[in-house]
Amino acid sequence: MLNDMSKAISGENGSRNVIPQHVAIIMDGNGRWAQERRKPRLWGHKKGVESVRETVRSAAELGLKVLTLYAFSEENWGRPDDEVAGILSLLNTFIVRERNELDANNVRLTTIGCLQHLPEKTSKKVRETIDILQNNTGLILNIALSYGAKSEICYAMQNIGRDIAAGKVKIEDITPNFVDQYLWTKGLPDPDLLIRTSGEQRISNFLLWQIAYSELYFTPVYWPDFRKEHLLAAIQSFQNRQRRYGLLPEAPSSMPL
Repeated sequence: MLNDMSKAISGENGSRNVIPQHVAIIMDGNGRWAQERRKPRLWGHKKGVESVRETVRSAAELGLKVLTLYAFSEENWGRPDDEVAGILSLLNTFIVRERNELDANNVRLTTIGCLQHLPEKTSKKVRETIDILQNNTGLILNIALSYGAKSEICYAMQNIGRDIAAGKVKIEDITPNFVDQYLWTKGLPDPDLLIRTSGEQRISNFLLWQIAYSELYFTPVYWPDFRKEHLLAAIQSFQNRQRRYGLLPEAPSSMPL
């Protein structure tokens, strides 16, 4: 069944289905998944790592160019200290343990966010893995760490302001494409599809600029239960939509003007 879904999505059965270049995921519901099973919240985060592993594998198999995962938001620093420490410990382990598999699958790692806020140990492991995988040419795994979209936009505006003050930029130069070059996602395509797990239907300060024309997909599945079939279902939903970018749909030739 999964193989049939994969073939249909990738067009192997003769269809012309379009694979999204860039899928972004808000990985939500780890804590609630654990609490419903009367387990500590951190146990849910541990199980969520398994979903990350399978989703990365599936994205690479399907031929996605970019997979962005919202791993840790700026707001997450306000959670209990033991939960924050546990999440960062899991990140440290994942970044190191998965290096060989990511490398074997030709995956390149990038990050977005206020990385200077991360503990030095975590920041060092992230930088090391980025360096190890930098020459890979397959899927780009883009992890949002200590990330907030409003902070990203402020950061971009501050740097544009500095360049204007230095005479490097004119106010007339500022266009959406110009602003793109000052964002943390510089060089990456905007997400075609944004997925949020756990049944919540909000954006939570994630890629606010970049998802202006993204298709949104909300699933009730908690992140620890998210597997390849759920990613395939989201992509199938994407393929059944018509992206108009504010324009009218193509009219049949017989339709009067």
